[in-house]
Amino acid sequence: MKFPGKLSLSAMGLSAMGRLTATTAIGLALLGAASAAHASDPLPPDEEGAPITLPAPKASWVFVERGFSTPGNAIYDTDTGKMLGLVESSVLSDMAIDPAGKAYYVAETIWTKGWRGTRQDMITVYDAATLKLKTEIPFVGRILIGSRKYNFVLNDNGATAYVYNLDPASSVNVVDLAKGKFVKKIELPGCASMMPIAGLGFSALCSDGSLATVATAGAKPVITRSAPFFSATNDPIFDNFGYDRVKKQAVFLSYTGLVYTAALGATPTIAAPFSIQAAAGIAPGDTKPLDVHWYPGGQQSMALHIASGHAYVLMHAGEYWTHKDGGTEVWELDVAAKKVVKRIALETPARQIAVTQEANPKLILSNEGDSGGNGALLILDAKTGAEKFKLEKSAGGVLRTVEPS
Repeated sequence: MKFPGKLSLSAMGLSAMGRLTATTAIGLALLGAASAAHASDPLPPDEEGAPITLPAPKASWVFVERGFSTPGNAIYDTDTGKMLGLVESSVLSDMAIDPAGKAYYVAETIWTKGWRGTRQDMITVYDAATLKLKTEIPFVGRILIGSRKYNFVLNDNGATAYVYNLDPASSVNVVDLAKGKFVKKIELPGCASMMPIAGLGFSALCSDGSLATVATAGAKPVITRSAPFFSATNDPIFDNFGYDRVKKQAVFLSYTGLVYTAALGATPTIAAPFSIQAAAGIAPGDTKPLDVHWYPGGQQSMALHIASGHAYVLMHAGEYWTHKDGGTEVWELDVAAKKVVKRIALETPARQIAVTQEANPKLILSNEGDSGGNGALLILDAKTGAEKFKLEKSAGGVLRTVEPS
């Protein structure tokens, strides 16, 4: 299926591409109830008619990005298991949270006639307190692909947005959020998955196994590349990795279970990898046909708790190239010590995982559901693995928590 002017990597759900109005009141416990809560006002008044507003995003909150069965990005409080609101969005959109907690940004694409007509690419800005539309910022294009955490990122002060595009080669759109305008497009062939670097620009993973670093301050961007450190052909890296933007440190995970750590900057350094399976005291994964090992998998296979440096990884038993299979266990990895300190068995395989950045963190898992997207959202105590809440029909796309700034 072709669309005018841009290339789409997914045609699923394009009949629903037009942005839907999606609103809901505070206190809804299940996303399944949200479909009945649409109204013209994003947060309807309370029982006494007073307007309802949300506080700035909290560390206990999780954002469930829109899948194909929900009309927006749902906000849940993991302390209560209750839904707080819904940030409306189109299908295959990407979300970002203002570091100052004043706005939510959605990079999205719509057409004037539903799934045809004139294509419109934009960043839609919503007030974080009321969830009302503030403005729309048009730009030159974006890639249409869901369940990716690093297609749309903000710089350290939230004034600049980087939007990944494919037109026809890989590029990055730079948008000035403070002025509300598109700035420039940076050609970046073969690279994607952006990580903002304070005071410099951003880095991105590339198909030749290198890490590209883009300095954006000047009139013309300066692009440098590291030596290749992984094989995108033989053992690719998952693109939903862990990144600490404050320390400028990334944790990458390969399909076989190799863990790479990188210190980003003008001259990034990438440490030699280690096996997560070996860190658990078992045989490392490999690429041999019919060999059965424990492997990472799912759409969002890893979550990084920044303060502790512990990564939580969805793992399953299978052969190589089963990287899309959901995790039957969660492995807690002390990255610095290169040791798996805990394994949590799951009753139902999970496809996404996130962790709150609290002192006593909670794990959020999207369980596998049916073709209608009717999976459950699980909230677990990260220390014990005990289930705190199970929210039916609440799974969706990428899970996102509030990061330290």
